[in-house]
Amino acid sequence: MLAFNALIEAKRVGELGAGFGVVADEVKGVSASVDMLAQSLSSELVAEISALEQTICNMISQANGKRLIDLSLNAVELIDRNLFERTCDVRWWATDSALVDAIDNDAASARDYASKRLGVILGAYTVYVDLWLCDMNGKIIANGRPDIYPVIGEDVSYKNWYRQARNLQSGDDYIVDDITEESLLSNAQIATYAASVRKNGDLHGEQIGVLGIHFDWEPQAASIVNGIRLTNEEADRTSVLLIDAQDRIIASSDPKRRLGETFDLSLTDPEAGFYTSKSGETVGYHLTPGYETYAGLGWRGVIVQRATR
Repeated sequence: MLAFNALIEAKRVGELGAGFGVVADEVKGVSASVDMLAQSLSSELVAEISALEQTICNMISQANGKRLIDLSLNAVELIDRNLFERTCDVRWWATDSALVDAIDNDAASARDYASKRLGVILGAYTVYVDLWLCDMNGKIIANGRPDIYPVIGEDVSYKNWYRQARNLQSGDDYIVDDITEESLLSNAQIATYAASVRKNGDLHGEQIGVLGIHFDWEPQAASIVNGIRLTNEEADRTSVLLIDAQDRIIASSDPKRRLGETFDLSLTDPEAGFYTSKSGETVGYHLTPGYETYAGLGWRGVIVQRATR
């Protein structure tokens, strides 16, 4: 506008307005320079803002991913602590004199007393479905809930937990079986722990039997995966899982994810990590760290979170 006004004034006054023409040319040049500068600054500003936005998004993604890793660790640590107690239970109860006597003594009264003793234990420890005392041939000779589960006399010599327990070296040792559904326990989902029963209750004495304790897996695992602290907004778009060493789902807060199905976990690091799945979900995971003398079974806690809309 300044250049346009200067040109008009120069025309109006003739030769006396020559100076206005020079001013008009200079103003036009400055105007063009200012316009170019403005465009350049605008382009640079847009690029800077875009880079800043990307940096902020990356920071948010990193922070959220690390939080999902922490939540995954929390889930698998809780179950580890719970299962560590089961390893203590089975080794302790295997030394009970009533159980030792029931195997040493063929009398029905001794075995009835062993069942009553196991029933007393179950009354105090509500996390078990049943407790089975087995002889060296794999026959159940006493259990804690004979009125609910009439398993006495059943042969369990073919079961993995029994076969492993029969070869334990001392009363300090134990075995843990995979999560299974047990037909003899009305298809309850169980985690079985087993230890050897030894003569006179001596940890290094002759093995005379096996004690198998069946942890009531489903309600205990559900309390863990449903108890992870999430905001109400997060809970609607987040699944908490426990998967075993073969990547099979053994617990899930999402009913759409079936137990036993394989979870396609992409390990960015064997111990812990997070990544974005092909479907756009953020997946965080953590390997079991074990608890005290319980090394864990290679399980992982996994958190799957959909993006906000």
